[in-house]
Amino acid sequence: MQEDENLSEIKIDDQRIIENVELSIWEALIPVVILMGLLAYNIFFADGAWLGDYSNQYIILMGGGVAAIVGVFNKVSFSLMIKEIWENLKSIFIPIVILLLVGALAGTWLVSGVIPAMVYYGLQVLSPEIFLPASVVIAAIISIATGSSWTTSATVGIALIGIGTTALGIPGGMVAGAVISGAYFGDKMSPLSDTTNLAPAMAGTDLFTHIRYMSFTTVPTIIITLITFSIMSATIETTGTADISDFLTSIDTTFNITPWLFLVPLIVIALILLKTKPLIALGTGVLSAGVFAFIFQPAILDSLGTSKISSVVNSIFTDTAIITDNEKLNDLFSAGGMKGMLWTIFLIVCAMVFGGIMDAIGALARITRVLLKMATSIFGLFASTVVSCLGLNTIASDQYLAIVIPGKMFKQAYEDRGLAPENLSRTLEDSGTVTSVLIPWNTCGAYQSGVLGVGVAEYFVYAIFNWLSPFTTLFFAAFSIKIRQLYKPQTTVS
Repeated sequence: MQEDENLSEIKIDDQRIIENVELSIWEALIPVVILMGLLAYNIFFADGAWLGDYSNQYIILMGGGVAAIVGVFNKVSFSLMIKEIWENLKSIFIPIVILLLVGALAGTWLVSGVIPAMVYYGLQVLSPEIFLPASVVIAAIISIATGSSWTTSATVGIALIGIGTTALGIPGGMVAGAVISGAYFGDKMSPLSDTTNLAPAMAGTDLFTHIRYMSFTTVPTIIITLITFSIMSATIETTGTADISDFLTSIDTTFNITPWLFLVPLIVIALILLKTKPLIALGTGVLSAGVFAFIFQPAILDSLGTSKISSVVNSIFTDTAIITDNEKLNDLFSAGGMKGMLWTIFLIVCAMVFGGIMDAIGALARITRVLLKMATSIFGLFASTVVSCLGLNTIASDQYLAIVIPGKMFKQAYEDRGLAPENLSRTLEDSGTVTSVLIPWNTCGAYQSGVLGVGVAEYFVYAIFNWLSPFTTLFFAAFSIKIRQLYKPQTTVS
């Protein structure tokens, strides 16, 4: 029996999609069902510690093992599976380095006083009554300017989490949900965003037509999000102003707080606006914070290590904890450096192994093809696209694949229905880009939970913009609101 003879390959830009003519939909779903079942058991019955601290990672690898067994029974060679795993791992090399730099950024921004300064001034500006909607707006502005939800969370997101949870006593899930909602709104609408450029490229429309058409569903969704967070801010109980005064005094006593510290995040944002590569921008943020630590926080550095240099180096690579006279601030003023990102990196690596095997055995293409065949109406076509994006975010653990694969596979169906390509590009963003952060093992979900220090399960329900977006796009499709048709099709497409 010749292995791999039943496989065909579709090349889409830099992405490869493998189809397996012998693989049935039920076989393609076996690894997914087992993976979901094991993860559900771990979360709901074992409190996330069934196999220890890395239980989710082990479970995802188990799912990959099941997928490999299914592949062997369908004439797929181990060499092809390993090749696809390697292709997946190569694609996350830059994101992993970014994660390490974000860990270093958190450590150096702590010892330099950047994060304490953000918290110090933020407490004086952001009142409890408007904190949550203000967090959405601040994150949205930064994300639109930079085109990056990741950068937004790594800069203002960390500070907002500190202000909201430690100083105001707001649940971390609420604050993280507000930050993520704003960050992904900006990421989605910014012409600088990679996904905002990728979606119209896959669908066959231009960037600004895509953004303009996307605003029809995105603006109502963010308005609903802001209204909801405004109600939350007005009704939840927060820490009193007396406690806030204590926080301000403790921060001012421990650190040398000055507006000059804001030069560090401004430098990072300016570099991103100038389209500098993220690695250079974040690396510059780490180095400049290290320099500022020597200038503004010599006493802090002396208290953390044998020398100032060793204290800065430790903040980059390992755990750092600054003790204040306020116990609530001690958890806030601690960082894990690059070491603190290893759990998240391991989760992403395991997810890429699972996604690579699923791609190699042809399961991703098979599942998408079945969804496409189920689209017997215009609404069904939109619904199938949404489900396909959600499924690929879950199975492939990568938001780019969740845009690329449905984008190319559904493109012809939209054309046959006489639908303008911006219908497809908008749906890809409404259901592919924003929902990636709702999957714990997706690169985006793992990143955001790792950086913000809040689990996906904690912020899921509060990431209102993200889970509401697919429903909005389906609502528009169901009632034919802003569904642009180029012509009326003469035949029914199955």
